[in-house]
Amino acid sequence: MNTPRLVIAAPSSGSGKTTVATGLMAAFAGRGLAVSPHKVGPDYIDPGYHTLATGRPGRNLDAYMCGPDRVAPLFAHGAAGCDLAVVEGVMGLYDGASGQGELASTAQVAKLLRAPVVLVVDASSQSRSVAALVHGFASWDPQVRLGGVILNKVGSQRHEALLRDALEESGLPVLGVLHRAEQVAVPSRHLGLVPVAERRGDAVGAVAAMREQVVAGCDLEALMALARSAPPLPGEVWDAAEAIGGCGGPVPLSAPAGAPVVAVASGAAFTFSYAEHTELLTAAGAEVVPFDPLRDEALPEGTRGLVVGGGFPEVYAGELSANAALRKAVAGLAESGAPVSAECAGLLYLARSLDGLPMCGVLDAEARMSKRLTLGYREAVAVSDSVLAAPGTRVRGHEFHRTVLEPGAGADPAWGMHQPERRVEGYVQRGVHASYLHTHWAAAPGMARRFVERCGE
Repeated sequence: MNTPRLVIAAPSSGSGKTTVATGLMAAFAGRGLAVSPHKVGPDYIDPGYHTLATGRPGRNLDAYMCGPDRVAPLFAHGAAGCDLAVVEGVMGLYDGASGQGELASTAQVAKLLRAPVVLVVDASSQSRSVAALVHGFASWDPQVRLGGVILNKVGSQRHEALLRDALEESGLPVLGVLHRAEQVAVPSRHLGLVPVAERRGDAVGAVAAMREQVVAGCDLEALMALARSAPPLPGEVWDAAEAIGGCGGPVPLSAPAGAPVVAVASGAAFTFSYAEHTELLTAAGAEVVPFDPLRDEALPEGTRGLVVGGGFPEVYAGELSANAALRKAVAGLAESGAPVSAECAGLLYLARSLDGLPMCGVLDAEARMSKRLTLGYREAVAVSDSVLAAPGTRVRGHEFHRTVLEPGAGADPAWGMHQPERRVEGYVQRGVHASYLHTHWAAAPGMARRFVERCGE
């Protein structure tokens, strides 16, 4: 493929990557271009703003969970037919999976995509030193092509002049300057930015403000020229049907009556999902029907399986608890033995209670908020036979939560964790697979196929 593309990186978190990347996406989409939005790493929240900016699904590129070999094919799948792709990096340019070199870093993804990098620099507390910083990032890895700099949080016209003079010696062009007084405020809380689904009206305004800031401060023509300088990207394009078919033999007919209905939780309380999950479920033969546990009092008609992903049930615990009709329907589906996949927020929703408020009661466990943040990549192996995996199946995923569960009895563990410490985690009970572990099914399409097959049995 030959889609023009840019990677938006920074020396560290908090430099302004999200503002610049989202603003660029919105600016080019506002010019009538089809813009493909991407995010390095496992983060679910930034892609929501990317989707709002472009009107296309925000997609993650995670070399740890999906493997380096799948990064370019997944990118090509998302960017097919687009005029431009913008990839927002994660943390600092060279930061990746802890203790594993460049793995899962923005730099690694940029190299895998053969894409030029734009470095967003927080210049608020420096002047001439910016040149030394940029020189260091540009020279650290010769395989990373640093194509230019966008200066963020610039204090004044005089400050801007000092920064530009210093960077003339670096040989890298200044592609944009965003001034401090123009910063766009995006609210955050215990797990990062507030998702778009929770503040859609305000989020629309925030994305519009990012676009205006970027249009006013950045050289869009130079940025597009840099994107067009990316060489052709060789290799396969990821395809959900091929991934499912590669799990062994043709996709079976799931049920005599047609495709089984798989209900997928959505809405403000359950916003964490990778676009490829729905595509894989559909390719495996399911009819995917979204529903909102905050609003809908019943599961979609004909539901044969249920997927409840991540999100913020702790923020909406009162409303989720008040929807007793749906809680009863979920408990009944699980009791029937139907396949149920729950990750993180879904795990909390299936518990007896969350912060003392009744939940679905599928699992004999009490959930509560904690002061401790659990965050990081994980290696895991399935230790119990489930609707997602046979024992011995190895996966990579990540955890991201500030809750704990006090388990009771009646369920087998889902995963044996190998990193950062050895432990068992999660619940397997009848058709239920519930765990804190977030996984990316593009790396394990057999999980989607196995789930849909169980729905059809």
